[in-house]
Amino acid sequence: MTHSSPDPLHGVTLQQVVERLAGHYGWEELARRVPVRCFQNDPSVSSCLKFLRRTPWARAKVEALYVALVRDERET
Repeated sequence: MTHSSPDPLHGVTLQQVVERLAGHYGWEELARRVPVRCFQNDPSVSSCLKFLRRTPWARAKVEALYVALVRDERET
């Protein structure tokens, strides 16, 4: 029997979060939803990870967007 955590971030790396959001929304829409330079100017997963790891408020916004995406997908 497997137990799944109710927390959508449990067991998910920041890299997986960024890749999933970029794949779902695209960089342009992601930059609109979380207006930070790493999403707006020549975005890459590695540059975003560096920025998000040292910027707690931006990481919180990205993680909240990911949680909302996962919850929306579960409801459909």
